[in-house]
Amino acid sequence: MSEVLERKVGIVACSGEELAEGAVARLAALKVLNELRPRDTVTICLPLFLAGGAGDRAFAKLHPTITVDGCDLRCAARGTEKYSSKPAASLVVNELVAECGLEKPEGRRRLNAAGQKAVELTAERLAALVDQALGKEAGTSAEAEASASRPNGEEREVACSCGSGVAVTKLTINGQTVELVALPLIFRHFREKGRGQDEEAARDLFETVKVYNAVPEEAEASYREVVLREYAAYCQKEMKP
Repeated sequence: MSEVLERKVGIVACSGEELAEGAVARLAALKVLNELRPRDTVTICLPLFLAGGAGDRAFAKLHPTITVDGCDLRCAARGTEKYSSKPAASLVVNELVAECGLEKPEGRRRLNAAGQKAVELTAERLAALVDQALGKEAGTSAEAEASASRPNGEEREVACSCGSGVAVTKLTINGQTVELVALPLIFRHFREKGRGQDEEAARDLFETVKVYNAVPEEAEASYREVVLREYAAYCQKEMKP
């Protein structure tokens, strides 16, 4: 992963409401997002993701994702793999409950004691998977991280991947509309590094674009021409007072 994008993990939680395990999945995900790993995670909205949310799908293509499903239908895991890429890791609540010998969670709006215990266990396992995906040492202090992310006791709003800065730009290339992710971020990165529009900078910029986007080999020249034209327009705009 290039230094252009900050490394985070997207959490995709089950949205099923007919099972108590679905509530466990969502509450465990929120605990990780709000308390255990707030600086390292964002939420990916599963319904929007499946409906074609460009920001969520772009994020999932560029960052590791972890799915949390309530049951073995694995809707979150299957949807993530189908529309972006295979998750870095997956959890299934009913499998975890059976593995650890817990009682079956009950209740959808208000979980019983077994359900609350399942939330704690699932959240701890999910936090460990976040550390693993980011290559961090296991057991990061939740209290220290939460405190650092909420100075002066401020509450932290869960960050959503659709607002993560992963822009999707639509361009016309060879008469077809294509979507390229992260162009504004890449352009800004090169400008901040003092890179101009010389041949070396143009080559490096296009190679960076290819890190985040699948460019057909036979159309590379056309993609390169359009991307560099967009970069030139970006630079011209930035130069204006």
